[in-house]
Amino acid sequence: MRRPIHRREFLGTTAAASLSTLAIGAAAARPPGPKRPIVVASANGLKAIEKAMEMVKQGRDPLDAAIEAVAIVEADPTDHSVGLGGLPNEDGVVELDAAVMHGPTHGGGSVASLRNILHPAAVARLVMKRTRHVLLVGEGALRFARAHGFPEINLLTEEARQIWLHWKETRDPDDDWVPPPPEAVAAFVPEYIRKRVTGTIHCSVLDTHGDLGCTTTTSGLSWKIPGRVGDSPILGAGLYLDNEVGSAGSTGVGEANLLNLSSHLVVEGMRAGKGPKDAVMDACKRIATTSVRDPKRRRPDGRTTFDVKFYAVSKDGTFFGGSIYPGGKMAVHDGDSAKLVDCEPLYDTK
Repeated sequence: MRRPIHRREFLGTTAAASLSTLAIGAAAARPPGPKRPIVVASANGLKAIEKAMEMVKQGRDPLDAAIEAVAIVEADPTDHSVGLGGLPNEDGVVELDAAVMHGPTHGGGSVASLRNILHPAAVARLVMKRTRHVLLVGEGALRFARAHGFPEINLLTEEARQIWLHWKETRDPDDDWVPPPPEAVAAFVPEYIRKRVTGTIHCSVLDTHGDLGCTTTTSGLSWKIPGRVGDSPILGAGLYLDNEVGSAGSTGVGEANLLNLSSHLVVEGMRAGKGPKDAVMDACKRIATTSVRDPKRRRPDGRTTFDVKFYAVSKDGTFFGGSIYPGGKMAVHDGDSAKLVDCEPLYDTK
């Protein structure tokens, strides 16, 4: 039986860590500017973009707004692709990846294979601001987070543990793990076994001064080999921006973006004069062309075995979401309201 998550319990276990750590490294507010702000995110960021828009209208830095926005999802135990409650690696350990980029300074920071820290995107901002490095990983990233006052918590929730354990018990009929009888399996478990979780949350913010900030944060591919790093913490792959051009980020199977530096490709397309739509669809075509050269990534019909989604916003506020296959959504706040819009697919059918 699925154990209900009560709001009081949720807030009690996460609020103190969230409130104390999100402020670490945040910039002071400045008077709002005259330009129309835009916030875009992956579909699981609908509530998050409301927070980001509230902040930029108050004059907060666009990166700080993006980080506080995704923190809502990082702390949500019901989202099994990000942060607390994220599905673990094959050993049952939750490992988080995150990256940030800041338009006005063209700064960036990231962390990978980070354990026990609720808000990896906020840690990535500290890598950007308080080191001369860009990427910290594993134990070094954890020590850095602790040095700056980030508390350690257990990220593996009871629900995520049950899902992982069922995967482990049923993946190989010849091993020594014995699965429980079907009637003992919680109703929520099978949906996560049938298809691997590849989620993530990306958020890009264009503020009232025309400045950009973005972040991507994830618990990565479910059941991954311990230490696997996807595209999310790699600048140019899982996200990229240039303050004079635009911002882009992605969710889905990260290896495809690593092999094509897809988010950088989108921004460079916009730099060359393409609108976000053409730049995104060109990136989808590039992935579709290059990935199918590898038999592991090619279906019998010659298409990719996976989907990737992109979320882009240009300097002038034009936005677009695109994907390889249909069914994707993008969260958008245009300054008036938050809504989900369809991602335009490269292929019409799956």
